[in-house]
Amino acid sequence: MLSIDRTPRDRPNRALPHLSPRSEVRLPNQTTNTNLPPRPPRRMLITAGPTHEPIDAVRFIGNRSSGRMGSALAQEAAERGWEVTLLMGPAAILPTDSRVRIVRFRTCSDLQALLLEHVSQAGVLVMAAAVADYRPKVDPQFFGGKFRRKSEDLTLTLEPTPDLLATVAATRRPDQLMVGFALEPREELLASAKSKLTRKKIDMVVANPLETMDSDTVEAIVLTSDGREVRTPGTLTKPAFAPWLLDLIDAAYASRPR
Repeated sequence: MLSIDRTPRDRPNRALPHLSPRSEVRLPNQTTNTNLPPRPPRRMLITAGPTHEPIDAVRFIGNRSSGRMGSALAQEAAERGWEVTLLMGPAAILPTDSRVRIVRFRTCSDLQALLLEHVSQAGVLVMAAAVADYRPKVDPQFFGGKFRRKSEDLTLTLEPTPDLLATVAATRRPDQLMVGFALEPREELLASAKSKLTRKKIDMVVANPLETMDSDTVEAIVLTSDGREVRTPGTLTKPAFAPWLLDLIDAAYASRPR
C-alpha cells in the first residue's frame, strides 16, 4: 500500500492578501462611526462627617462621626472613574486621591446650601454625613461671643433641623440614584432602615449598628426600594466595605432610565 503524507508544502497554494502590521481588516458592510457623542461623565456626590451646631462662638453640639466611611467611598469611586465631589464636615480623615473634589461644611445649614448647589449635577447622591437632628435655638447675638459661667442652670432650647435627604429626594430626576444611611441600635436596625427607605422615598439605605460610629469596621445591611436585603459577608474594614457597597451602587445606577 502506498501512503502519501500530505505536508503543508504539498497542499494547493491559495493566495492570501498581504497584511502589513498596521493593516485594518473590515468585515463586509462594516463601518466605523466616528461621530458618536462622548459618553456623559458619571458624577457622584458624597456627604461625610459630622455637623457642628453652634451654641455660641466657641461651643457647639456635635457627634463622633469620623468621616471614614464617606472618605473611603469617595476614594473608591474616584478609582473607578467617577467624578466625585465630597461634601465633608469638620473631620480630619480625607481621601488621598487628588481627583476627589472636597468642599467643606460645618453646620446643617451649610450642608443644605451645598446640596442645593451640587445635587443637580450628580447622577448619584450618597448621604453618609451624620447630620444633627436638632440644633440649639440661640439668640444670634451670642454667635459673636460666649456664654459666661454663672451659678444658675443654663437651659438650651433645641429645634429640629430640616430633613436634607428627604428634601432633595422630593425634587430629584428619574435618572438619579439616592442612597441614605441609618445608624441605630441592632434591635431597631431593620425597622428603622425600612421606615427611612419609605419615608424619604430613596433607592437604597445602608443600615449600620451604633458601634459603627467612629469605628474602623462596619457590618451593614443594605435595603433597596425593590425589596432586596443584602448583608455584608461579616465584619469589614471601611476601606474594604467601600468597594462592596460601590458594586451595589454601580449596578443600581446602570439600570436607571437615561
